[in-house]
Amino acid sequence: MTLEPFACQPEASRGRRHAETMSTFRSPFQRDRDRIIHCSAFRRLKHKTQVFVEHEGDYYRTRLTHTIEVAQVARTLSGVLGLNTDLAEAVALAHDLGHTPFGHTGEDALARLMAPYGGFDHNAQALRIVTRLERHYADFDGLNLTWETLEGIAKHNGPVDGDLPYALAEVNAEWDLELHTHASAEAQVAAIADDIAYSHHDLHDGLRSGLFDENDLMELPVTGPAFAEVDRLYPGLEKMRRRHEALRRVFGRMVEDVIAVAKNRLESAKPQSVEEIRALGTTVIRFSKPLYQELKAVRSFLFHRMYRAPSVMEERARVTAMLDDLFPLFMSRPDLLPAEWQAEVSRADELALARHVADYVAGMTDRFAIQEHGRLFG
Repeated sequence: MTLEPFACQPEASRGRRHAETMSTFRSPFQRDRDRIIHCSAFRRLKHKTQVFVEHEGDYYRTRLTHTIEVAQVARTLSGVLGLNTDLAEAVALAHDLGHTPFGHTGEDALARLMAPYGGFDHNAQALRIVTRLERHYADFDGLNLTWETLEGIAKHNGPVDGDLPYALAEVNAEWDLELHTHASAEAQVAAIADDIAYSHHDLHDGLRSGLFDENDLMELPVTGPAFAEVDRLYPGLEKMRRRHEALRRVFGRMVEDVIAVAKNRLESAKPQSVEEIRALGTTVIRFSKPLYQELKAVRSFLFHRMYRAPSVMEERARVTAMLDDLFPLFMSRPDLLPAEWQAEVSRADELALARHVADYVAGMTDRFAIQEHGRLFG
């Protein structure tokens, strides 16, 4: 496929922190994608929470299934827009590698526990994983990803200014990621694909959980018209088919909206290079204003009826208490860490120890955190 001039061209990549011989049959961004898929942190996403804790049901999304869905949307968007699908996919596959057990609940707990030691941010932790913590290669720590993939992970939420999370500051000090600019269009695609995927599947998971029903969604923008269209085309359709038909229309509308907006903005700006994309001062991959406002209403509904539902809040409190037990225990008793994690403890001051413990705890899956808490606290 011919790439647009504003796409990231593989041959023009800024390369890797540690020089490597080029592959004879894979582009630099294909190698990034493959390394991410094969890394330990990617496998652990299988047993990490999206919204519902991993053991609560086999049908709910986990971080892994969410990540696969994000990658699928990113490939679709980037292909239609003439962007580099391999880079968009690589950034999409890496975007949640730094998540803690128990989803955003775990991140909130670890950020609070790490507040005296520089805080915690899952985007920055993803960078720490791919540049330091994955230790499988003979010549370097991390995965030695290209500059473009690291940029996409760092700028998942746009340009970064102000005080940097320590994990991001360390990486940026070694290799300037130009945090003040917007990311490539491919990285922007990965970011919007994340929004599309979770907006879609959280509706599915919320319905399956029984926290709300189809009648509730018929009162909302975006979802209401989708159910109405299905009822018009397929009167009397069986419940689960009706649900799926409606929500896939919601999914389709989000994707089509982003494509239409991107084409209009790219046609207006006429960028001739990825550097011009970065220098535009705004994103080119985004929702239209009308759809964005409608999705805000849907997300507000999800926040109150799902993310802050009493049953979910009860589970949040339970898993927060687990991390509140585990982190200080490992700080006071680092000898309880696995043997391979103890090698660096002897020469660590309190700050280094806290960040070491945070790396260990953040890497836990839901099930392992629950098992370790049971083993250590009964």
